[in-house]
Amino acid sequence: MVLGSLCFIAAALVAVNLLVWSIHARRSPRPDGPEEHALAVASGFDGRRFTVPPGGRTFKRPRNILRLLGRTFFGRENRRPPHPLPVRHPRPEELQAPGELGVTWLGHSTVLLEIEGHLLLTDPVFGERCSPVSFAGPRRFHEPPVALDDLPHLDAVLISHNHYDHLERATVEALAQRQVPFIVPLGLGHYLRRWGIPRERITELPWWGSAIVAGLTITATPSAHFSQRAMEFSNRTLWASFAITGTAHRVFFGGDSGWFDGFGEIGRRLGPFDLTMLEIGAFDEAWAPIHLGPEGAIRAHRALGGEVFLPVHYGTFCLALHDWDAPPEEATAAAKAAGVRMVTPGPGERWAPGMRDPEAWWKRR
Repeated sequence: MVLGSLCFIAAALVAVNLLVWSIHARRSPRPDGPEEHALAVASGFDGRRFTVPPGGRTFKRPRNILRLLGRTFFGRENRRPPHPLPVRHPRPEELQAPGELGVTWLGHSTVLLEIEGHLLLTDPVFGERCSPVSFAGPRRFHEPPVALDDLPHLDAVLISHNHYDHLERATVEALAQRQVPFIVPLGLGHYLRRWGIPRERITELPWWGSAIVAGLTITATPSAHFSQRAMEFSNRTLWASFAITGTAHRVFFGGDSGWFDGFGEIGRRLGPFDLTMLEIGAFDEAWAPIHLGPEGAIRAHRALGGEVFLPVHYGTFCLALHDWDAPPEEATAAAKAAGVRMVTPGPGERWAPGMRDPEAWWKRR
């Protein structure tokens, strides 16, 4: 009797879950129309979902869930800082006059990029948590160095993919009050339009597609990753990195990616780059197909023909099973061994060519 009741409850839960997924799947973004479908196919769309670029590896969920849960709950890593982190809060007027080339790191993958007098914002996430809910999920190590209302005039916002630590609804809704264009991979316009961004301010790009904004050419380039949000099927929207090209400067923003041979092709076609911004955090052997990690980032930087390397995607959220400061420590060692110039401004700090390279901010008290 009890066993029969349990089986009935389990079957009911499965049925409800499948119903919710099927209803939501109809609302999930996917290429719509012949032109967008043709662009999607050129970016790896197989009729149902996007796939990794040639040379990349498809991410597979870990098979041993119990082992993963054991590591998650009983691992001995120091996954959060044991002390408050140093955060600089630049005055609004300090951000009003962008230079020829410069960056202000706002945490994780959110960067204010200055290039030839213009200002771009990458993967803006200003909320307390990167999660589908406000009461649970990875919580910030430090407050945002700049309040959303204090951001200066922006020439464009770049969003690399739809994961919660890169695409946040509350931040997008706040930015909707500004007349700023959004440059995103195919499919992400689905979210932006729902959250208040007018269609005419959204440009969706396939891999190798370009848009010109404020005299800058912004090209969406391949990356080896995936896309998914809660209650959606995976890989219904495209993910991308970006090459930003001006008259005299070239910058690469990697979004999220595992290693693949395409970094070399990007470097040959659109490089060399004065600055590369590549992710070093949330690395693990199981996640190598979708995250570079410190050594992979150095390898990608060199393949891209990068001059200066700025690591991102670390030091803000606990997203993996390693010490919170392992990414910058290991990246520092890898950069030194490879002879790569790496700069690590702390949260809210600005760096530009000609300035002294900042010291290890994560070690400051």
